[in-house]
Parts: sequence; C-alpha cells; structure tokens
Amino acid sequence: MRLASKVAIVTGAGAGIGRASALRFAAEGAHVVAADIDDASVQEMVSMSSTQASGSIRACQVDVASAASVEALITTTLEQHGRLDVLFSNAGIQLDGNAIDLPEEDWDRMFAVNVKGAFLCAKYGIPAMIASGGGSFLITASVNSFYAESDIAGYSATKGAVMQLTRAMAIDHGPGGVRVNCICPGWTETAMSKPYLEENPKGREFAAKIAPSGRIGQPEDIASVALFLASDESGFVNGAAWNVDGGWTAGMTKAIALV
Repeated sequence: MRLASKVAIVTGAGAGIGRASALRFAAEGAHVVAADIDDASVQEMVSMSSTQASGSIRACQVDVASAASVEALITTTLEQHGRLDVLFSNAGIQLDGNAIDLPEEDWDRMFAVNVKGAFLCAKYGIPAMIASGGGSFLITASVNSFYAESDIAGYSATKGAVMQLTRAMAIDHGPGGVRVNCICPGWTETAMSKPYLEENPKGREFAAKIAPSGRIGQPEDIASVALFLASDESGFVNGAAWNVDGGWTAGMTKAIALV
C-alpha cells in the first residue's frame, strides 16, 4: 500500500505501460484517474481492475495535445478527489521516418502528443500538486532520449526534448515540493513495438539479444519503476532519467555489433 490514499493521474492508460501502471497504482491503494484518448480502452481497463484494486480507478477521456482537454482532466480530478499527488504523463506516439521522408504533419503530431502533452500536464497539473502539498510528476521518455536509431528522427527528437523538460521542471518546481523524473524504457512489449515485432520474423530475437538481460521488457517492468518514483520511497529522487531497458544502453557496443 505504498500509494495509500494518494490521488494519481495516468495518461495513455488504455494500454501498455499506462495500463500496467494504473493497475499497479490502484493495487497499491491509489485513487487513479485513468486517462486516454481512446475512451473504450480505459473503460475496459477499469472493468478489469474492479476485482483486484485496493484503491480505485476512474476512466476519463483526454486528448493530451489539447489544453482545454488537459485542463478539464485536472479539474475533474480535483472535483472528484479534492487533491492531486501523482501525475504520470505517459501518453505518446511513434511515427517512423527520417528527416527527409517523415511527413511534416507526422512531425507536428508527435511533438503535440509527446512533448506538448507533457508540458500541458505539467502546466495544469503541477499547480494542483503544489496546492496538495507536493507530489511526483513522471514522464515516459525512452532510451532514444540518449541514443538515436535509424528512421525514427522525429520520435528521437521528442524523447530528447522530454528528458530535458524533466530536468528543467525538476529545478523549477522542486522548491514547491514537486519531484519530476522520467522513465526511459528500452524494447517493451506494447502496441508501439508490436508492428516491428510482428512484421520482422527475427525482430523479437534481435530485440532480446541487444539487451544483456536477454529479453524484451514487459509493461509491468516499467510500472514497477513508476510505482517507486510515485511513492514517498523516492523522496530524494528528482530530475533523473531512469533507464529501464534490461541493460540496452549499458551494452551499446553489443547492440552495434549485432546490427
């Protein structure tokens, strides 16, 4: 019960890392507002949690790229629960392409969701957290915050941006009692990685080989770290980028050799 009585928002909660984190937070006693642009997916997740959560989960449809939608999410959370202790800005998208091939609208959409979405969650969420006495703000970044790969120029740019946003906000809002950290997953079994893993016969084998741990990450692996960062156990952790990648970034020479 590491989040007992805390109020948490998780964006992108309909699937993958967001879903696993929302379920884990609720199991640890939090009152979770599970937000996603796909309302059906969060409603399904809420029904899944009804028999296993010690806390509670409510669904809320939100477009993180819309200021009005994010502001409404925060307002609704405060109306329902009266406070906000944890905000996990997890919603994100990946559209492939290099700087020449990537359509401009894909570039704009990734920055709108991945970067502006985190900014808007902070803009409206952090004041609510300060008013509640402080808390933990988390962002899903990526190993691509540190290392680029081919044909994901725009995605890599957004993830580098949110890592720097994490650091800047930690400096700005730490004095107000809000810790800001980001999580940098490696290959993880989510809808985002599914096309590559399914379309490339040896994709799964390769993704497992480049991590010294010898396997692809699961959403629950990321959720465990999110739980630690959301809880008071990480009270002196601020402005940090946490690699949760099975050793992928530690073993970059191995990854390069396998390409």
